[in-house]
Amino acid sequence: MAGMVYLVGAGPGDYRLISLKAVDCLKKAEVVVYDRLADDRILGWAPRDAEFIYVGKASSHHTMKQPDINQLLVDKAKEGKTVVRLKGGDPFVFGRGGEEGLLLEENGLPFEVVPGITSAISVPAYAGIPVTHRGIATSFAVVTGHEDPTKGKSNIRWDKLATGVDTLVFLMGVANLPHITAELIANGRPADTPAAVIRWGTKPEQEVLMTTVGKAAEDVQRTGLKPPAIFIVGEVVKLRGKLQWFDKLSQKPFFGKTVLVTRARSQASKLTACLEELGARVIEKPAIAIAVPDDGYAAVDAAIAKLDSYQWLIFTSTNGVERFMQRLFAAGKDVRALGYAKVAAIGQTTAKKLQSYGICADVVPQEFRAEGILESLKGKLPPHAKILLPRAAVAREILPEKLREQGAEVDVVPVYQTVMAETSEEERAALREELENGAIDFVTFTSSSTVVNLVKLLGGIEPLKGVKTACIGPVTAETARKHGIEPTIVASRYTIEGLVEAMRESLA
Repeated sequence: MAGMVYLVGAGPGDYRLISLKAVDCLKKAEVVVYDRLADDRILGWAPRDAEFIYVGKASSHHTMKQPDINQLLVDKAKEGKTVVRLKGGDPFVFGRGGEEGLLLEENGLPFEVVPGITSAISVPAYAGIPVTHRGIATSFAVVTGHEDPTKGKSNIRWDKLATGVDTLVFLMGVANLPHITAELIANGRPADTPAAVIRWGTKPEQEVLMTTVGKAAEDVQRTGLKPPAIFIVGEVVKLRGKLQWFDKLSQKPFFGKTVLVTRARSQASKLTACLEELGARVIEKPAIAIAVPDDGYAAVDAAIAKLDSYQWLIFTSTNGVERFMQRLFAAGKDVRALGYAKVAAIGQTTAKKLQSYGICADVVPQEFRAEGILESLKGKLPPHAKILLPRAAVAREILPEKLREQGAEVDVVPVYQTVMAETSEEERAALREELENGAIDFVTFTSSSTVVNLVKLLGGIEPLKGVKTACIGPVTAETARKHGIEPTIVASRYTIEGLVEAMRESLA
């Protein structure tokens, strides 16, 4: 049975500009064939076990030639797979989606096109330049800037284009600016026509070079502005002076700062959202992944079978809550199985996760670590209390040890383990390079395991020298010190909000 191919536009750069339908397609993808300009976080909507195939193209290097990409889609569809062909911008705006669709049609294979927001309109918009404006521009054209000027004959009708359209938007045209501007001027466009070159449009690192048609090539060379960028020509460029809304984000505290988030991908969104709201550029490179314990779930399943024998359950993380509840439901039980047992949670976030399952924690200490829960439980435990502690396979032993010293019987059952996230050597090398080149301002550590596994991933602490490190609390900070990393920032409130607040204060 033939599969299904979705030709999906990923948008211009900011991953939040992708459509809901595109996300729906990614969620059911078995194969994702993606381009260079697709943000990594977009890939996070696809299932973890999907096959990811990179076919990106740079101006001087093609990972895979277009005919081979076309055939790849055909081959995967013939295997009966659900395939998402993820392309920057829109599939049909210089995305060669039409070529891919035609070959699929020739082979009798079904496909759908999911339009994306093209950089032709979104990038000027983020620069405060409307491509049309009443009384100034009633037409605009989108033109390839990638046409080879040495091929002898141009497919662009410069004599009609140069003066026949109010606003001109050239995509992929930075390298060819001398040729483009020369043709425009030769065919009647005044050299003093306002123009702009916009690099990394819609992203925090966006750059806008204001120029004119006559000076554009010289200005780009002088400033060293590189692709990816668009070139826009027309009187509407002048409106940027009053409409540059995105530039005003520079007033936000983290604007211009790049932060590396090392949390597991499934947990990174809250920290990422907080930082982006404050203007940061966020790179998500999970150092850890949440996995099944090496010994499986035998211990927790055995504890659930005798759940009515426990007087207290203590949860130390949201992961512990989620995995315990999954095993509880797998056993055909629900929260009623907790009976009269009391529940303690280390931290408000863990308590909120319990509330999502209909459980209100009896104890939530002010200090969000083991010492806090021990203090809060003083005088509350019956003699020889039976306590269940579902937690990570590797964790601090202070909590069960101190509880046992008080006469309690504690069953510690692993419900998950943190492991180093799967990362290719190419990704590791790229991350090391960004750190060593000073492209990353902050590295965040939200647990001891993120420290341990990032150091493993980087092959040592050398790339982290000179980079500010922010730890969510003293336990994580101590782990960092044991690995030779002196934290720049240690949050006094051991929450995501507390971590972001401490980082913000460090900028003051």
